[in-house]
Amino acid sequence: MDLKSQLDKAMPRLRIAQAQINPTVGDMPANAELILAQIRAARDQGADLVTFPELALNGYPPEDLLLKQRFLEDSVQAMRALAGGVQGIVAVVGFADLAGGACYNAAAVLSDGALRAVYHKKELPNYEVFDEKRYFIAGDDCLLLEINGIRLMVTICEDIWVPDNEVEHCALRHRVQMAVNISASPFHAGKLDLRRRILARFAQATGAVVCYNNLVGGQDELVFDGGSLVIAPDGAMLACARRFAPELQVCDLELPPAREARPPEAQDFPRLRRVRLAAPGRRQDRPLALTCAPEMGYLEEIHQALILGTRDYVGKNGFSKVVLGLSGGIDSAFTACLAVQALGADNVVGVTMPSQFTSGETLTDAGRVAQNLGIRLITVPVAKIYQAYLEELAQPFGPGEPGVAHENLQARIRGNILMGLSNRFGWMVLTTGNKSETAVGYCTLYGDMAGGFAVIKDVPKTLVYELAAYLNQSAGLELIPQSTIARPPTAELRPDQKDSDSLPPYEVLDPILEAYVEQDMVLDEIAALGYDFATVREVIRLVDRNEYKRRQAPPGVKITPKAFGRDRRLPITNHYRPGFDR
Repeated sequence: MDLKSQLDKAMPRLRIAQAQINPTVGDMPANAELILAQIRAARDQGADLVTFPELALNGYPPEDLLLKQRFLEDSVQAMRALAGGVQGIVAVVGFADLAGGACYNAAAVLSDGALRAVYHKKELPNYEVFDEKRYFIAGDDCLLLEINGIRLMVTICEDIWVPDNEVEHCALRHRVQMAVNISASPFHAGKLDLRRRILARFAQATGAVVCYNNLVGGQDELVFDGGSLVIAPDGAMLACARRFAPELQVCDLELPPAREARPPEAQDFPRLRRVRLAAPGRRQDRPLALTCAPEMGYLEEIHQALILGTRDYVGKNGFSKVVLGLSGGIDSAFTACLAVQALGADNVVGVTMPSQFTSGETLTDAGRVAQNLGIRLITVPVAKIYQAYLEELAQPFGPGEPGVAHENLQARIRGNILMGLSNRFGWMVLTTGNKSETAVGYCTLYGDMAGGFAVIKDVPKTLVYELAAYLNQSAGLELIPQSTIARPPTAELRPDQKDSDSLPPYEVLDPILEAYVEQDMVLDEIAALGYDFATVREVIRLVDRNEYKRRQAPPGVKITPKAFGRDRRLPITNHYRPGFDR
């Protein structure tokens, strides 16, 4: 045997394709076609093995669809039909399995037109946006594939996030050369670095190459950013797919030589199933170079998440066009820019609805934004409609100075106009409120909160300014006028109104909100960070009392570790306020 043959035998090779796809929840026929197309593409590129994300056949997360017996039966039937189309390659596909009357988060192993094995996820996350123990039963064994003599372990997402668990013990006990991890890991800013650390730890602990296949696409509030990874046994990143876009990442991997399984130890409890499969082994070309997609900065990844989340929410729900109010302020201008980048200028309509309190500057800026973006702008003045309301309500309202009821009437008139256009033309209404406003209730129910999708509801106001500047810089021109960015924010619902009349400066408000909402700190802990006690107390009071508003807000893209809605679920009726008696 020559030296090259000896080296080839010592360092077995596997060509793996990671299909980073964007399925639609519940559309199993379309998802199956998408999966089959990627299987064929992987086979055409000479791959031995192709993997797909967690619950790829069903879409993620299916939520209470999993409580429907028929949905699970259809899932199993669709997987069996899918298996018949798999030839000349081994495929690992995520799906919801029905076995023994129970529902499992599963990975199917398909080869030679048959379903060869099914693995059931062992670790079920039940924190943050995850609620898997509501739906799934945990698996009770591990699955080891032997493909052309290579020892490969099948895992699903959380299985390798939990250190020192049964999955890790099994990988160590049987000295696996590769761990395939199919995943649906939702985005928040900085999440990719966390994934890399988790995967590197597992690789170093087990001595295996880790091939992590993530979902991509938007599903209601969640965005899945892809970025599928291949991690070496020493924790180094070997390959990384693009983020926020589908991709078939194909890699040639030289794997550590197979070693004998070590003797069992006391902690080696999990049962193991072994399945031996043959891959075609028809490839004779040179190994493919391992590549990594360009890194994304903090603002770029948030920007891309907002675009993808908007595009998929609108498109997957059957809409082609959107409409939004263009007030001349930064929030509506930024939302309009995102909508154009997600859907195209022809599919975005702006509406300016001036009142007697609208300044000439903001009205001009609304027009400039529409012109810069190339979108249609409709003007519907609200002063006469507002006056008609006041006349009809004069007797019920009685005497007194105009107050918040008068301000909210204007916001609700604008909401009615937008919803009227939506009903007339079938456009989805995008709301433009940010996280800071949503947190403290500086928004109007059935007014500026009325709509189908709240694009920036998880973006704090200070971050809106950063993203607006980034967007202009990336475009190389002022899509959002500098006058809009520089002007003090205002709702313009009364003469000379400013946000700062009702709220602390956003540079103060946003860090307090982050501490209270995202870090779950309480009053005295936040004040100890150096913030004014009375200011913190008032901010907490506003957040707590406006929970009822947020329950009625439309969904929006999650970009922070803890968003309102899926992440943060507090009771509306709630008297727990430690430190308020001080």
